[in-house]
This record gives sequence, structure tokens and C-alpha cells, in this order.
Amino acid sequence: MASSSSNPRIIVEKNPSQSQLNELGIKSWPKWGCSPGKYQLKFDAQETCYLIRGKVKVTTKNSNETIEFGAGDLVIIPKGLSCTWDVSIAVDKHYKFD
Repeated sequence: MASSSSNPRIIVEKNPSQSQLNELGIKSWPKWGCSPGKYQLKFDAQETCYLIRGKVKVTTKNSNETIEFGAGDLVIIPKGLSCTWDVSIAVDKHYKFD
């Protein structure tokens, strides 16, 4: 049986401080948004994003793990992750790829 430690994991930081956001330069990052719905996504690079608005439930393909995040959250999505985004409230976010 494969080890679960090999599964990439989404990291969610709830309500990071304004100084942390300024240090990361969030406001200079590009913006992206989507309307409510379900989206199949695969991340070819690590993405760090900050949600300005919205609510998302992400289900990973490999582990079937479900993670929820929304407005005010700083999220790191690992490279190689395949997942389904179930967007219940339209998303607006700043993002960057590493």
C-alpha cells in the first residue's frame, strides 16, 4: 500500500496578518476569478493564492481528501495536485506560481 505522505497536501492559513500579506506582495500578484460551479484542475506548478472573496470545497483525486477555504485565506496548492473545485460563492483571488 502506498504511503499517504507521498500525497501532496493543500495548506490553508486562515486570516494571515496584513503585514504578512504586504511582505508577500499579494497586491502585485495577478488576479483570477470564477463563478460558482465545479471545476477539474491540475496544478503543474505550486500555487500560492489569497482569496479576496468566495468559498471553495476542494476534493483531491488521489486521497479523496476534502478541504474548504474562502475569503481571507492564504492557500498553498502543491505542484502535481489533481482536484475538483466545488465553488459555492464566486471566487476572486490573487495568485502566483512558484
